[in-house]
Amino acid sequence: MLWNTSRLLAVATLCAAGAAAAQDAYPSRPLRIVIGFPPGGAADTIARIYGDALAKELKQTVLIDNRPGAGTTIAADFAAKSPPDGYTLYIGGASLMGGDNALYKKLRYTPADFMPVTQLTTAPLLLVAGKTAGIRNVAELLQKARQQPGSLNYSSSGNGVITHLAGVHFAKLAGVTMTHVPYKGGAQSAQAVAAGDAQVSFATPASVQPMIDAGKAVPLAVTSARRSPVMPNYPTIAEAGVPGYSLSNWYGLFAPAGTPQPVVDRLFAASARVLADPTLQKQLAGRGEEAAPSRSQAEFKAFAAHEGKLDVELIAQSGAKID
Repeated sequence: MLWNTSRLLAVATLCAAGAAAAQDAYPSRPLRIVIGFPPGGAADTIARIYGDALAKELKQTVLIDNRPGAGTTIAADFAAKSPPDGYTLYIGGASLMGGDNALYKKLRYTPADFMPVTQLTTAPLLLVAGKTAGIRNVAELLQKARQQPGSLNYSSSGNGVITHLAGVHFAKLAGVTMTHVPYKGGAQSAQAVAAGDAQVSFATPASVQPMIDAGKAVPLAVTSARRSPVMPNYPTIAEAGVPGYSLSNWYGLFAPAGTPQPVVDRLFAASARVLADPTLQKQLAGRGEEAAPSRSQAEFKAFAAHEGKLDVELIAQSGAKID
């Protein structure tokens, strides 16, 4: 049967109207937020605080899906291949925007497979030492590292992630040699310091704070260029003895490429509202994180691309490669 032009236009109009109606109703079922770390670390903590608030804002259940391993690439690959309908989202950082591809040879995704939605948080890393390491400040760390090159272990939450690259950056600027010991997440990395398996760590505040509170880890300095407003009593690494050192960690919300723009707009607006809530900001601050919503999706897209480029440069400095 032949269809005339008017009937085709009518069908197209109905389809478009149906798609628009579906987007207007978004979300109509539970959402899933995927992260590449196990429970207990900074990404998990942020995801749960943000997810609880987003669930109330959107009036839908928000599930946190922990998929640790391979430096977050298992989780990122899953998110990249998920339907672009706004129901599977990803919380990640600079590595997603180029670092993963610089580090791993056989990834099945690139930055183009993701749509940046908004930045969620920012925070310096916290340089800490284990209680039994006999290191009370950055000067003592530098002294030990210079007297015994390679004998100090620093733990991280994985090869090529920011907690690893922070150590690479530190060693290069300070002119010291330390041994990198990667773990599968921030909680395990912090536990290694507490147990004495690693002497120091460049850790996310959320992952290492329990060890500090328990007296098993000693905070030495923050990695940002300026003192953190949520941790004002800690000196910066630059002022404590390594001039020029500056590195901060951030997390953002990403959707699979091809997610309808009205859905992305809904997520952006909802995120802006929950991140402006003083209660949520206080929850994040208690874990060393600062709410940092983007002013627009375009701003976050540009920021994420810039940070991704810096991440690639640090990976090149580290010489790290994973097959």
